[in-house]
Parts: sequence; structure tokens; C-alpha cells
Amino acid sequence: MLKVEVFSSPGCGKCAQAKAVLRAVAEELGPDKVAWREVNILAEIDYAVELGVMSSPAVAIDGQLVFSSLPSDGQLRAELGRRLG
Repeated sequence: MLKVEVFSSPGCGKCAQAKAVLRAVAEELGPDKVAWREVNILAEIDYAVELGVMSSPAVAIDGQLVFSSLPSDGQLRAELGRRLG
């Protein structure tokens, strides 16, 4: 199972879009394949910095920063598909 995290900050319009895209892709793949959570970078700043998050939105997969900006639906699907094999 992949652990996907979307890093966002309160009031960020692009962050809301990233969360919507991620939620749709995760639901499509199924809860048995993708577990995801939202990470408020203000509340978890140390964790965000540890992963190298410099701006929001950003997406990490299995504890590794994969997208440092908003990925397209296709980019996210391709990366998750590649990792799921």
C-alpha cells in the first residue's frame, strides 16, 4: 500500500485543487492500494522541512517528496501506477 501525503497551507486555492485531485485518484485506485492524508505545513513544519517541502501544494509518496508543485491528474496517476506495478 502506498502512503500518499498532500502538503497544504490554510487558504491556498491550489492546495484545495491538489487535495481534490488526490482524493479522486486515491478513491479510484481503492483504499487497499492508496492511503492518503492531508498535511498542514504550518502545523507540521518540521516534517515538511525534513522532506524538502518548500512550497505548497506538494505531494510525497512513501515519505519521499515526489511533486514539489501541483501535479496534473495524469502525472499523479502515472506515478502511482508505476509504484503499484
